[in-house]
Amino acid sequence: MSKPTDIFKAYDVRGKVGSELTVPIVEKIGRAFATWLPEKGPIAVGRDMRPDSAELAQAIITGLTEQGREVWDIGEVTTDMIYFAVGFYKMAGGVMVTASHNPGEYNGIKFCREGANGVGLDTGLAQIRDSAFATNWQAAPHTGTVAPKDIVEDWISHVLSFVDVAKLQPLKLAVDAGNGMAGKIFAELEPHVPFDVTEMYFELDGTFPNHPASPIEPKNLVDVIAKVKAIGADAGIAFDGDGDRAVLIDETGEALSGTVMTAILAKYFLQKNPGATILVNAICGRAAIEAIEKFGGKAVRTKVGHSIIKNDMRTHQAVFAGEHSYHFYFKDNYMADSGLISAVITLYVLGNSGQKLSELAAEFKTYQQIAETNFEVADKDEMMKIIAAAFPNTKQDWLDGLTVNLRDSWFNVRPSNTEPLLRLNAEAKSKDELDKLVAQVTSLIAK
Repeated sequence: MSKPTDIFKAYDVRGKVGSELTVPIVEKIGRAFATWLPEKGPIAVGRDMRPDSAELAQAIITGLTEQGREVWDIGEVTTDMIYFAVGFYKMAGGVMVTASHNPGEYNGIKFCREGANGVGLDTGLAQIRDSAFATNWQAAPHTGTVAPKDIVEDWISHVLSFVDVAKLQPLKLAVDAGNGMAGKIFAELEPHVPFDVTEMYFELDGTFPNHPASPIEPKNLVDVIAKVKAIGADAGIAFDGDGDRAVLIDETGEALSGTVMTAILAKYFLQKNPGATILVNAICGRAAIEAIEKFGGKAVRTKVGHSIIKNDMRTHQAVFAGEHSYHFYFKDNYMADSGLISAVITLYVLGNSGQKLSELAAEFKTYQQIAETNFEVADKDEMMKIIAAAFPNTKQDWLDGLTVNLRDSWFNVRPSNTEPLLRLNAEAKSKDELDKLVAQVTSLIAK
């Protein structure tokens, strides 16, 4: 049986609305965040377009102001705009009410502190959880205030600061917002760029009537791929529900992997910052690491997860970080990730390359990959030890789960934080080699 505290995940709060995530619980979470947050000053609160997000955002605001906090209500925004608000306006922290790509019956809460620093279980979320379900609240000397703020204009200017706007080239695009927040914000970008945009599902609708706003799943790219082909677009873009991830589709209808997008973006930043350090997570493909090294950068592997990566970027003074899951982080974006920034830079590179997007990507499509595959296991740690023992005399590391490196291939098995699952990622130079490797690992797990 689930407990109320089970809604606290590794990097955010997530649960079914009405049963797991209720207004009284969210109000308590707001009070706990207000009490825990180290810095004084205003807190930004934003929300997505889900039917219950406005009510839950108001519950957060009530909790914050009950503890004497000043609140900026920035309304319906993408998650990356919360990070921007906290960094750009030098705020004490931020809260975003969203369940990202999850189905419509879910909602959730993401947090950051000053400087857009991430807040996960290891960096404050556990204390917020414990405090939220305590009953000994200390009354604040006064009630905080709430002020509505519109940050869209500043955000669009910030996004465009990552490229030379005068050198943006005309492109024909199909953009699928999945009825998520990108439908509102990408439309605000359009007057400033020379793109001919065919808008798909830009109407905000948190019930997701057309398809789930989870572009990492191929089935949710069917519509945008069809549109790219139908209109002869130079590229397609598919955003997730809260707009912090963007998947690029080439003119043939093939989606660029997170690894390929990492490599393209890494090359761009290394041309601007020779010799810079760039982070990749432990399951990003070798092509990204090889691209960083080829273009004179220093590649550093890190664990999966936004709060970990943001901290590691500061430690290593990295200019950019990429994850296989299409989260891309930028030093000049307060170390935070952004779907819109990654899309705009990739389109800028495409327009100035003289190539088609498929040709631009081909330089980095040097390996075959599988989609992340889940396996239910009784004992995750024991299974990883069994797999490690089955590959003796190989280079192995335990940075994030188990990674086994072979000559022309590698794989990683990583435990889920919340479920009895092992997640398998694998890559090889050839499809035949990849199939054999996956079959070998799968046979060990299935025994």
